Amino acid sequence: MNIAVVGLSHKTAPVEVREKLSIPTPQMEAAIADLCSYPHIQEAAILSTCNRLEIYIVTGESDRGIREVTQFLSEHSKLPIHHLRQHLFMLLHQDAVMHLMRVSAGLDSLVLGEGQILAQVKHTHKVGQQCNGIGRILNHLFKSAVTAGKRVRTETSIGTGAVSISSAAVELAHMKVDSLSAHRICILGAGKMARLLVQHLLAKGANHITIVNRSMSGAQDLAKQFAETPLQLYTMEHLEQVLPESDIVFTSTSSTEPLLNRAKLETLTKPEQSLMLFDISVPRNVDSDVNELPHVHAFNVDDLKAVVAQNQESRRQMAMEAEVLLDEEVETFDTWWRSLETVSTIRSLQDKVEAIRAQELEKAMSRLGAEFGDKHQATIEAMTKGIVNKILHDPMVQLRAQQDIEARRRAMETLKTLFNLEAEAQSSQQYS
Repeated sequence: MNIAVVGLSHKTAPVEVREKLSIPTPQMEAAIADLCSYPHIQEAAILSTCNRLEIYIVTGESDRGIREVTQFLSEHSKLPIHHLRQHLFMLLHQDAVMHLMRVSAGLDSLVLGEGQILAQVKHTHKVGQQCNGIGRILNHLFKSAVTAGKRVRTETSIGTGAVSISSAAVELAHMKVDSLSAHRICILGAGKMARLLVQHLLAKGANHITIVNRSMSGAQDLAKQFAETPLQLYTMEHLEQVLPESDIVFTSTSSTEPLLNRAKLETLTKPEQSLMLFDISVPRNVDSDVNELPHVHAFNVDDLKAVVAQNQESRRQMAMEAEVLLDEEVETFDTWWRSLETVSTIRSLQDKVEAIRAQELEKAMSRLGAEFGDKHQATIEAMTKGIVNKILHDPMVQLRAQQDIEARRRAMETLKTLFNLEAEAQSSQQYS
């Protein structure tokens, strides 16, 4: 079995490609079932965020497993493979393991050290288990990645004051206008990213904020977190009323289709109304055709890179410290991974020795007679099991602990030869 990851991110693909591959949570079960139906994919997990889509698999044949994932992505996105391939990255085993560790720690994020990705990795793990895509190997990998992410945030300062996508969007808006306090601001959506938008807007002096959400209850839940701030609340049915009264609009909804396009803005806005749109959703909430309107200026997540770059340099030293911790976590995972190779040999040895013990015990008990056997069988059984376990203990510990791959394989071959385990396995298969 091998671990592989196939995916694309803000580093390899623009937002218009990323949004075609986005897989929202409600579609995860069907997507994972589809992946696991391929003949060379034994386990699968999908990490889908606004900045990345990554599929982690366990496969017996890496080349074929990767081809199957690529085929799945092409069918899902409706993009031909030759067009999609230029945006994909593919990593095998230790590189795939390290990549997930770095993602979980926030070292591969657009915003270096951002904290939201750790929760997204946890969510991927949970959903993968619920959808029966994650088995023994990916379960251990994602647990290790979450541990790594927590260690980096606990033992380094990389998460201290880290900007998020939301804060970068607010910073970009602040750079575009003289004062946010003088502008009427509308936020579409009321989730976590919207909460962060409100938090950072208030810190920048904004005081006229309107929340427009699919449900009023969601907007009210958000408003409760800022009880001292008079947020205006509306549902999406009132967007036509709110939009003409706004100067700046932030969009952060889970909609898979654009909420704003040129046709809608032409109807709802006037040419003399200067409108700025900051879309931090993937798939995008704002159609690219709005830029054809001279009074509208639209920005998406890819436009945040210049803002983020200002924050990056001071965090690079912290990232180097984090990499040392991740090396330790990768080594811990790799030790566990290597130990899996010994499982079948150890089990065969245990089964053979247990069969010998049971056979010899049965002979001995028949010689001792029923009266003695009934009285002392439990004691003798426990004694013989104890002897067997103590004899096998050191060989099994040494075999699992062997770091050198070739040395471990030689040791397993020696055990198989000395105890004739191959013949035992073949015999079991013939009669099972």
